[in-house]
Amino acid sequence: MFLEIQEIQKEQVTNCTYEKLSSIEQEANLRQKLHKAMILGNTHRGKVEIIFCDDDGLKKVHTTIWAKGEQFITLKGGVWIPISKIVDIIF
Repeated sequence: MFLEIQEIQKEQVTNCTYEKLSSIEQEANLRQKLHKAMILGNTHRGKVEIIFCDDDGLKKVHTTIWAKGEQFITLKGGVWIPISKIVDIIF
Protein backbone atom coordinates (compact mmCIF):
# COMPACT_ATOMS: atom_id res chain seq x y z
CA MET A 1 0.00 0.00 0.00
CA PHE A 2 1.42 3.38 -1.01
CA LEU A 3 0.62 6.46 1.01
CA GLU A 4 0.54 9.80 -0.74
CA ILE A 5 2.86 12.43 0.69
CA GLN A 6 1.79 16.01 0.08
CA GLU A 7 4.71 18.37 -0.53
CA ILE A 8 4.23 21.74 1.13
CA GLN A 9 6.20 24.98 1.47
CA LYS A 10 7.81 25.92 4.79
CA GLU A 11 5.33 28.76 5.19
CA GLN A 12 2.44 26.27 5.07
CA VAL A 13 3.70 24.31 8.10
CA THR A 14 2.04 26.91 10.35
CA ASN A 15 -1.33 25.71 9.00
CA CYS A 16 -0.71 22.13 10.12
CA THR A 17 -2.53 20.81 13.18
CA TYR A 18 -1.53 17.93 15.44
CA GLU A 19 -4.62 17.38 17.58
CA LYS A 20 -5.57 13.86 16.46
CA LEU A 21 -4.00 11.06 18.43
CA SER A 22 -2.13 8.93 15.96
CA SER A 23 0.68 6.47 16.16
CA ILE A 24 3.28 6.67 13.39
CA GLU A 25 6.29 4.55 12.62
CA GLN A 26 9.43 6.63 12.94
CA GLU A 27 12.88 6.03 11.46
CA ALA A 28 14.95 4.12 14.04
CA ASN A 29 17.75 6.73 14.12
CA LEU A 30 15.46 9.75 13.94
CA ARG A 31 16.90 11.63 16.93
CA GLN A 32 20.45 11.27 15.56
CA LYS A 33 19.28 12.43 12.12
CA LEU A 34 17.54 15.45 13.68
CA HIS A 35 20.73 16.43 15.51
CA LYS A 36 22.81 16.04 12.34
CA ALA A 37 20.24 18.07 10.35
CA MET A 38 20.29 20.85 12.97
CA ILE A 39 24.10 21.08 12.78
CA LEU A 40 23.91 21.12 8.97
CA GLY A 41 21.34 23.93 9.12
CA ASN A 42 23.25 26.05 11.60
CA THR A 43 26.74 25.67 10.13
CA HIS A 44 26.05 25.45 6.40
CA ARG A 45 22.43 26.61 6.08
CA GLY A 46 21.83 23.15 4.61
CA LYS A 47 18.29 22.02 3.93
CA VAL A 48 16.74 18.61 4.47
CA GLU A 49 13.41 17.03 3.65
CA ILE A 50 11.23 16.46 6.68
CA ILE A 51 8.50 13.86 6.32
CA PHE A 52 5.88 14.26 9.01
CA CYS A 53 2.25 13.50 9.75
CA ASP A 54 -0.33 16.11 10.70
CA ASP A 55 -4.08 15.70 11.19
CA ASP A 56 -4.62 15.57 7.41
CA GLY A 57 -1.94 12.97 6.58
CA LEU A 58 1.68 12.75 5.46
CA LYS A 59 3.51 15.91 4.47
CA LYS A 60 7.00 16.69 3.16
CA VAL A 61 8.79 20.01 3.47
CA HIS A 62 12.25 21.00 2.21
CA THR A 63 13.75 23.39 4.73
CA THR A 64 16.43 24.12 7.35
CA ILE A 65 16.18 22.85 10.92
CA TRP A 66 17.43 25.60 13.25
CA ALA A 67 16.85 23.98 16.66
CA LYS A 68 15.93 20.64 18.21
CA GLY A 69 14.42 20.33 21.65
CA GLU A 70 13.06 17.34 23.52
CA GLN A 71 9.59 17.56 21.95
CA PHE A 72 9.82 19.91 18.93
CA ILE A 73 12.07 21.03 16.12
CA THR A 74 12.13 24.68 15.10
CA LEU A 75 12.35 25.93 11.53
CA LYS A 76 13.11 29.47 10.37
CA GLY A 77 10.65 32.06 11.65
CA GLY A 78 9.71 30.15 14.80
CA VAL A 79 7.75 27.50 12.90
CA TRP A 80 7.77 24.20 14.79
CA ILE A 81 6.91 20.53 14.26
CA PRO A 82 6.42 18.00 17.09
CA ILE A 83 9.14 15.33 16.98
CA SER A 84 6.47 12.70 17.76
CA LYS A 85 4.91 13.47 14.35
CA ILE A 86 8.13 13.23 12.29
CA VAL A 87 8.51 10.07 10.24
CA ASP A 88 11.97 10.64 8.73
CA ILE A 89 14.63 13.16 7.71
CA ILE A 90 16.16 12.88 4.22
CA PHE A 91 19.51 14.53 3.52
